[in-house]
Amino acid sequence: MPPTAPTSELAPPGVLGLIGNTPIVEITRIDTGLCRLFVKLENQNPTGSIKDRIALAMIEAAERDGRLKPGATVIEATAGNTGLGLALVAQAKGYRTILVIPDKMAQEKVLHLKALGAEIRITRSDVGKGHPEYYQDIAARLALEIPNSFYVNQFNNPDNPIAHERSTGPEIWEQMGHEIDAVVVGVGSGGTLTGLGRYFARVNPDCEMVLADPEGSILASYVNTGKLGTAGSWAVEGIGEDFIPDVCDISFARHAITVTDEESFLVARELLSKEGLLGGSSSGTLIAAALRYCRSQTVPKRVVTFLCDSGNKYLSKMFNDFWMAEQGFLRRPQHGDLRDLISRRHEDSDVVFVGPDDTLLTAFKRMRLAEISQLPVLNAAGEAIGILDESDLLLRVQGSAERFRDPVSTAMNDKLVTVAPTESREKLTEIFDRGHVAIVCEDGRFLGLITRTDLLAQLRRSVK
Repeated sequence: MPPTAPTSELAPPGVLGLIGNTPIVEITRIDTGLCRLFVKLENQNPTGSIKDRIALAMIEAAERDGRLKPGATVIEATAGNTGLGLALVAQAKGYRTILVIPDKMAQEKVLHLKALGAEIRITRSDVGKGHPEYYQDIAARLALEIPNSFYVNQFNNPDNPIAHERSTGPEIWEQMGHEIDAVVVGVGSGGTLTGLGRYFARVNPDCEMVLADPEGSILASYVNTGKLGTAGSWAVEGIGEDFIPDVCDISFARHAITVTDEESFLVARELLSKEGLLGGSSSGTLIAAALRYCRSQTVPKRVVTFLCDSGNKYLSKMFNDFWMAEQGFLRRPQHGDLRDLISRRHEDSDVVFVGPDDTLLTAFKRMRLAEISQLPVLNAAGEAIGILDESDLLLRVQGSAERFRDPVSTAMNDKLVTVAPTESREKLTEIFDRGHVAIVCEDGRFLGLITRTDLLAQLRRSVK
């Protein structure tokens, strides 16, 4: 049997050959007006996003012209998906990778990046270009400080739009049988808009490029008015900007549609429930804009947009009912009292709880799984008879780990601090000041818990 070759001499894994040539599917169960709407499934790329295309193109172009040398460090500022593509390609080719990411990135993306071997620098998402903690500026500084490094700079890298001009555009043209009236795209770096804009200007000049932009981004306003406004904030990841990237030829966009975070998230959820397509937050923005465009047409058109990335990167966020409710994106019935502050309502079967006869190990596992620090203890009738928090649990088991087998009743606090839903918020403050959580009950019936975090979340939702 021949000796195994050193890692540096191994050929790149075959998975890189799977980048591109993604399928197109038609939307059939959501109203598209007079139009037919087709979605190109970029979530079928190896790391689950359209950014795999540009990652491969930019790294291989840099290798060809000598900007990227053996043993180099690849550095980039990214909202996540470009980083995933770069981490995959760089790992396959033997490069070290450092990624600077904003702190709003979904945890699934962060874990994926780390699993691919990338080094992560997390910075603020609430500051703009020129601020010392702006993610792109940090990446540029790192590239100056680290020897033999290559700053990819997708926002100013001409190989970014070239990737779409040479691959994405021709694929769409052939898949649509040379019949296409509009393409709806988003702008993160601007490579997709520029590359597709160039391609369709050659093969089908009548094809309209439509920009889908999250509310808070300056791009839609610029397309529609020619003026640069003041950037706000948005929760959608990967698209929208507070500046016009150098590789973005915004003139290709003939029209722009602004989409709120709420509409983006809800449309992405509808896309999964009705069409079976699991897309990310930016996909929700594109689909929402495409649907609005289609429904506004007075003649039939064939329209294409993208599932930019996979929704499995956002399961803890927009596909998580608790996160959606906490952020104010899911409208729950309001009562005008303390029940509106309960994030996990017992009536909706959302409460994580234990029974008095469950073991302390069971309680500990439920705390960890739900990422909470206290559990209500309910009897068989659904009545609150105690509460167990981390300090109670630690006090009981620290002398002997065998006590994890003890029943919850041996460690729970049965001196409950209960409030009726009609109590004032001042009462909550008194309870919190004593280090307790508020247990909301009505006529002996347990409704849920209110913690400091729940009150903070409600106050945060009131900030526009």
